[in-house]
Amino acid sequence: MNIFLSFLQSDQQHPIPAYDFWQYYIKNGIDEAGYQWTECPDADWAFGLVPQSKDGFLKWKQDTWGKTVDWLKKNPADIFLSYLYPGQIDETAIKEIQKTGIPCVNFFCDHIRDFKRVPSQFEVFDLNWVPEYKAVNWYKKAGYPYINLPMPMWIDPKYRVLKEEKNNQVTFIGSMDIQRMLLVEQVLEQAPDLPLAIYGNGWLDPEITLHPVTPDYTLDKKIMFNLNSIKQLGIIPYLRKIKHRNSSAVLSSILTSKINKPPTFEQYNALTAESMITLGINRYPSFHFPLLKPDSYSRLRDIEAPMLGACYLTEWTEGIEELYDTENEIAVYKDASELIFKAKALQVDFKKRKTLKVNGRKRALNDHQISSSLKKILQMVRH
Repeated sequence: MNIFLSFLQSDQQHPIPAYDFWQYYIKNGIDEAGYQWTECPDADWAFGLVPQSKDGFLKWKQDTWGKTVDWLKKNPADIFLSYLYPGQIDETAIKEIQKTGIPCVNFFCDHIRDFKRVPSQFEVFDLNWVPEYKAVNWYKKAGYPYINLPMPMWIDPKYRVLKEEKNNQVTFIGSMDIQRMLLVEQVLEQAPDLPLAIYGNGWLDPEITLHPVTPDYTLDKKIMFNLNSIKQLGIIPYLRKIKHRNSSAVLSSILTSKINKPPTFEQYNALTAESMITLGINRYPSFHFPLLKPDSYSRLRDIEAPMLGACYLTEWTEGIEELYDTENEIAVYKDASELIFKAKALQVDFKKRKTLKVNGRKRALNDHQISSSLKKILQMVRH
């Protein structure tokens, strides 16, 4: 089985949020499944996410898809597997690929954060790999072909060994955002004695994280920017954005005392696997929801942490029970009070922590690996 990949690969470093881990995961997952992968050597897929002029983007799109179609005509594959945002999609090129007998499958993991319905561009694919449970009804309503599968996470086998606890921490590893900050502040206000330890980018300088630098627009450009924001967000989310635009984040002294430097790769894996409790937070910042009533969806961490053998306590979100037994494989909470209650119960129950470590790891490695997802995808596109 030969899988052609368009998974944000690039030989360059681009000024966009982290993206290169996706090709690392998917390529290793394909290898482990016993399949082969190929790619167009001249295609820079990540560059399609770089802010650029309209003409520059159209040139990237034409050049990249032209090279890809030509490559596949000379080097046929059994399946085309991509991670493409709507704007990157060239429907004509995909249909041309499909005419050669190659089914096209697209993975996308930010439906809930970025959209209110399925983008029409996704209709062209033979199958859409949808990890967010909440987006499934969107696909059903739209009538687009889909399969609900976990995020594609690959862990090096050397890190899949179950490890003993080496610290008494409730460890959270993740970058700073307003929703994570508010939740952690609520937790520490109610339970200042909780042995919480926080690692990740942005926590030591929250002002930069919450208020990214924006271009110094002229008046005309500011007006156009705000009109586009209203069109994209809708009036109520736009007003929320304006309301909170000038707010500032001042971390409490107790939260500041819990913050540590971002971990190295080895420290990241060790902290996840060896902490007394590893914490997940599934809420996210969005102007589509009130600040104090955020939305949530299951994140990549919900696959990764159990694979590493964590005693994992994560935020409940719709569909989490489809991934795990939330009593015997992972633990879940719905708000700050329940987080504290569950964490303190686990603190004094070593047997329960060990059960979650063993069972959560087993479930994730047995059912949620890329190899398992690929088999299900191939079965669907072959029919």
